[in-house]
Amino acid sequence: MTDLVVRRLLIDLATPFTSRWNGGDAFRSAFFNALSMSFPVGEQYFMDSVRNGLKILPASEQQKYAVEVQGFVGQEATHRRLHSLFNGHLAALGYTNEIERRSLRRLKSNAHRDVRIHVAATAATEHFTAVFANWMLRHPEALEGAEPRLQTLWLWHSAEESEHSCTAFDIYQAISGSHAWRIRIFRYITLVFLMDVLRQTLRNLWHDGSFFNWRTWLSGATFLFSGDGLIRGNYRAWRDYFSADFHPSQHDASKSVKWLSDNAAQFSVVGQPG
Repeated sequence: MTDLVVRRLLIDLATPFTSRWNGGDAFRSAFFNALSMSFPVGEQYFMDSVRNGLKILPASEQQKYAVEVQGFVGQEATHRRLHSLFNGHLAALGYTNEIERRSLRRLKSNAHRDVRIHVAATAATEHFTAVFANWMLRHPEALEGAEPRLQTLWLWHSAEESEHSCTAFDIYQAISGSHAWRIRIFRYITLVFLMDVLRQTLRNLWHDGSFFNWRTWLSGATFLFSGDGLIRGNYRAWRDYFSADFHPSQHDASKSVKWLSDNAAQFSVVGQPG
């Protein structure tokens, strides 16, 4: 179990930012914008799934996980709120959030499924976000040239994703979720997550007017597929999830701990465990 602290980020998200806020790089800006567009609906789903998973546990088991789930929900609710503000600026720039619409339709059509399916989907997505988060903390140059407040937003989010990477997985194990279904759902989430983000990134680039610029795709290829790029550099970490004895705590989270320690002045603590 993990003691999760709920933090209030001390940055200004009222001031608008430009379309290519990430150092003027069209691809990196479009990609991070696509991720942000997915967060509010996704974070709400994660909160609901984990809370519903907790509810079906026996009372004694609920007590074991209640504090961690409370911290998880608090952190995800904060992420949801801040990225809603971020996305509001994108909407003002004329961006269409198709990834959100698609996600809402998918959630509606799958709402009837067993709680364990939803917790498995949450654990799978949390593995993705934790892997990407750890990569971000190793590669702060992915935000090179961005405004400091936006660098802080993304690195703080990354640090907390790494910090709470075990919660949904532990709840899934506690409610007797099977390994076979965990892997089946992970394969599905891999396909859906990557395709959704890709489609929204392409849509963002089209709106930005940089879709046919060769520099856009050179940047994208380097960012995603260089030796330690976001996709190529995380294949092994992604693959770890298939192991029957995998647990998220096996992945090094020291970068998260260090970032939160080094940047304590950037946030205030609004919720402590207990």
